[in-house]
Amino acid sequence: MEADFSEMRNELQSRDSLWRRIQLECQELHTELLKIKEYKDMQEIQIKHQSSHVQLPEQVGNKDTELLLFAESQGHQEEELNKIRNHVYREEQSHLSEQERMKTEISDLTEELHQKKITIATIMAKASLLERQLKMELETKHKLRAKQQLLEFHYQVIKSENTHLKEIL
Repeated sequence: MEADFSEMRNELQSRDSLWRRIQLECQELHTELLKIKEYKDMQEIQIKHQSSHVQLPEQVGNKDTELLLFAESQGHQEEELNKIRNHVYREEQSHLSEQERMKTEISDLTEELHQKKITIATIMAKASLLERQLKMELETKHKLRAKQQLLEFHYQVIKSENTHLKEIL
C-alpha cells in the first residue's frame, strides 16, 4: 500500500509540475498575443491618421458645425443645471429649517419632560411625607383608642363599684 501511495504521490507531483509548465506557457502566449494586438492597434492608428489627412478639411467644417450645436446645447444644459441647483438649494433650505424646527421641538419636549419628572418627584416626596404623617396619626389614634377603652373599662369598674357601694349603703 505504501508503495502504491508513494507511486501515486510521484505521479501527482509530475502532473503538478506539468500543469505549472503549461500555465507558464499560457502566460507567455498571452503576453505575446497582447504585444501582437498592441502592434496591430498601432498600425490601425497610423492608417487612420494617414487617411484622416485626406479628409481633414471636410471634417473641420463638420466639426465647426458640431461645435456650434454643442455650444448651443451646452447653454441649454447650463440653464437646466441652474434650475436644478436652485431647486436643490430651496429643498436644502426647507430641509434645514425643518431640521431646526424639529430640534427646537425636541428641546422643548425634553424640557417639558424634565419639568414633569421634577413634578412627579415632588409629588412622590409629598405623598411619602403624607403617608408618614397618616401612619403617625393612625398610630396616635390607635393609642388614644386603647387609652379610651382602658378609661371606659375603668369607668365601668368604678361605676359597678359605685353601684355596689350604693346598694351597700
